[in-house]
Amino acid sequence: MAAATAPAGDPFEALGDPTRRAIVELLGSADAEGRSVRELADALPISRPAVSRHLRLLKEAGLVIEEPRGTRRMYRLHDKGLEAVRAYLDRVWGESAARFQLVAENTSRPPAGRRPVDAE
Repeated sequence: MAAATAPAGDPFEALGDPTRRAIVELLGSADAEGRSVRELADALPISRPAVSRHLRLLKEAGLVIEEPRGTRRMYRLHDKGLEAVRAYLDRVWGESAARFQLVAENTSRPPAGRRPVDAE
């Protein structure tokens, strides 16, 4: 049995491009079957070849998987790649986010219906 290999690309570098982030968002809102290059290109202001290039980079970064369906290739988000990104963010920002939440929850708010007095 072959060992699993790490993705060749950097997921954060792949997500640094706004078009690739838009593709990830579209795939995130897709059903379990995924979307074809044509469906993605129809939703974006770029050509099918450009969508294919972006998908290749997302696939190399481990964020997208490709599945053949008849004559089409369907793309969907790769759960393990996204879990790795989330785990990294949780590890880096988790403690800071927890501290921020604690401060936010313990900060007093002005009573309902009272507005600060405007200085004139």
